[in-house]
Amino acid sequence: MPLVRCGYRGGEQSSAVKNVRVSRFLTRFVFYLVIAILGLAFALPLLWMISTSLKTDPQVYRIPPIWIPNPMRVQNYVDVLTRRPFGLWFVNTMRYCLGSTIGVLVSSVLVAYSFSRIRWWGRDVLFFLCVSTMMLPFQVQMIPLYLIFRKLGWTNSYKPLIVPYFFGNPYYIFLLRQFFMTIPQELCDAARIDGCSELGILRWVILPLSKPALAVVALFRFMYAWSDFLGPLIFINQEALYPLSLGLQSLRTTFTEALAWPYLMAASTIIVAPLIIIFFLTQRTFVEGITLTGIRA
Repeated sequence: MPLVRCGYRGGEQSSAVKNVRVSRFLTRFVFYLVIAILGLAFALPLLWMISTSLKTDPQVYRIPPIWIPNPMRVQNYVDVLTRRPFGLWFVNTMRYCLGSTIGVLVSSVLVAYSFSRIRWWGRDVLFFLCVSTMMLPFQVQMIPLYLIFRKLGWTNSYKPLIVPYFFGNPYYIFLLRQFFMTIPQELCDAARIDGCSELGILRWVILPLSKPALAVVALFRFMYAWSDFLGPLIFINQEALYPLSLGLQSLRTTFTEALAWPYLMAASTIIVAPLIIIFFLTQRTFVEGITLTGIRA
């Protein structure tokens, strides 16, 4: 009789284990299904842009829509690249991206180190004021900034877009400051005992441990500058100085036949492609910069 009861209980336990496994499987299945649906929903505009860039004009207006063009017209990309100075726009964009990125890294690192590692009177108050400026949108600042830079004679140049970043940016200062504070203070104290200056501590202790955070700041700034439209629109009026974002806008007046959606989508694909490639190549860096602390195991 005890054997029967033991067997019965064992059957109940095995059934419970199976139910738990089935429940976990269904939970994961639903979870991944929802993620797949959301991912597809976010990817649809990109897929539609690529599809339209390979279509002819009649295929664009077909109902129901055509997702796979037949025939595919690769000539749209050739026409876009040859009719407008994409090479010059690319050089201008790289000037803006690299210049502002270097400025952000140099200035924000110094300010963030001061806010996180050096004790001085009024530090926390000034940091609060610095972070508070993030609540002011660019739309509120753009008219005063334009008036200032016009008085300086900097309009129709990239100085208004690059020089201010050599004086720090509140968001990147906050990001780096929070990362620097995760680095143990004992490392800095040991360097001071050995006679290292503050700049030496920053150079030999903080920066080597902060490579993921620095990479994230550089990537964020580069990607934002690459797609920035409002800033160049305000300060740049000469077509020879256009970045890719303004160049794309000017394409609307070049290809006027039926709005020329295939050409516009081809140009958009060319401009977006570098950002997509950078993102996929630096996914791990993005994750490390957000999750890692100052010291690796």
